[in-house]
Amino acid sequence: MTSHLPGWTHTYSGKVRDLYVPDGSPSTAAHGDVVLVVASDRVSAFDHVLDPGIPGKGVVLTQLSLWWFEQLADLVPNHVVSTDVPAQVAGRAMVCRRLEMFPVECVARGYLTGSGLAEYRVSGSVTGIPLPAGLVDGSRLPEPIFTPATKAELGEHDENVPFETVVGVVGADTAATLRELTLAVYGRAEAIARERGVILADTKLEFGTDPTTGAITLGDEVLTPDSSRFWPADLWQPGRAQASFDKQFVRDWLTSPSSGWDRASDSPPPSLPTDVVARTRDRYLDAYERLTGASLTV
Repeated sequence: MTSHLPGWTHTYSGKVRDLYVPDGSPSTAAHGDVVLVVASDRVSAFDHVLDPGIPGKGVVLTQLSLWWFEQLADLVPNHVVSTDVPAQVAGRAMVCRRLEMFPVECVARGYLTGSGLAEYRVSGSVTGIPLPAGLVDGSRLPEPIFTPATKAELGEHDENVPFETVVGVVGADTAATLRELTLAVYGRAEAIARERGVILADTKLEFGTDPTTGAITLGDEVLTPDSSRFWPADLWQPGRAQASFDKQFVRDWLTSPSSGWDRASDSPPPSLPTDVVARTRDRYLDAYERLTGASLTV
């Protein structure tokens, strides 16, 4: 459910975020061509928005993104304009420059898992990039790789694509820049996380062009448990599913006999049990506190 926010008009709701545009009042018009991005507590898995949400999740996503934007500011500009937002959404919202977004997901992988692992098992490669034989779930790659994906509509899956497809969509120079920036961001973030006892296995970034400056700019969320796989370094063990700081509790329950849900059916998932919600909330908070070294009250 969206909120009525003074000075802002709701325009869009995604799986997790709600977007608002200025309604023309002096307090918002002064920001220029911007959008208010509000992270909700909604949680999604397997392309379904689930019920109930995870209390405090929107605050964690927003505050962690803001922290990462600061760590990356010397590598790439970002879309944040201000955190001066209506009181109803304080902590979970940011005023952002409206970007002309590139229609690709920019994914960097330093470890093999998820859709990358599935593709590797079939072809020995990921998005056309050949990898050494004998890798298993959780294997560290010889070096990070750029494995882009097409953006999917709500309810559909993103599709991994070769670099040449990105070239065809945005041009050779822009594609090369997106790859360079994605790997630079991953390299910086992976090192920071590792210092804090956390493995950054992979991450998904989104970039757009700032219509004012023309600069390629980092947008959306960045390096959160929703857009990245974070693993406790002391529990990392290749060859099995890794402990994680994301919504793995949710995925595990949905695919267990306890949920009674058939993922292949057209029926929506059941409501999440209280203990799954609580454990997932704890993991989001743990990720924030380990990475930033600060506590967060939500």
